[in-house]
Amino acid sequence: MATSTAAERRLLGDDFDLVAPSHYPALAALSAEEALALARTLRDRRNRLRDMVHANRRARRGKGEMRAAAGHDPAMTRQKQAFAAALKRVNHRLDILHGEARRAWHAQALKDALARKRAARAHHPGSGQSADAGMHAKPSRKRTVRTDPREIGRVSQFVRNAQAKRDR
Repeated sequence: MATSTAAERRLLGDDFDLVAPSHYPALAALSAEEALALARTLRDRRNRLRDMVHANRRARRGKGEMRAAAGHDPAMTRQKQAFAAALKRVNHRLDILHGEARRAWHAQALKDALARKRAARAHHPGSGQSADAGMHAKPSRKRTVRTDPREIGRVSQFVRNAQAKRDR
């Protein structure tokens, strides 16, 4: 449930000065560093109130330490909700600011990459062997044994002589 600025002022009292910059005309004027500092402050206050509400609930159930003035739990819960809503607004503004910076950084990185690509010489590797001159003989990997031509003739003559002997 949204809370009006006047209701926040009544609820928070003096602490409204911490929440006031989180409303939009003032929030848009904050730089990223100022918004980050405001988010840290709001987060600390919200966490402090959250812990107090939690401790009061435990004290009422008899589990925590009993305090003399435990405080009014619904009022502290509404204060915590006011700080949480303020923190949500500031976080959204931080997302917007960081998003702009992130988009600008990425756009510049893409421009730099394109410039490097255009400046680089095109790499065209050689085509290697082609079929325009016909097929190429592949060298045989088998061992070549050179036989003496006289040996070939001697064996042939031996076979002829053996055949002639049989034919007689």
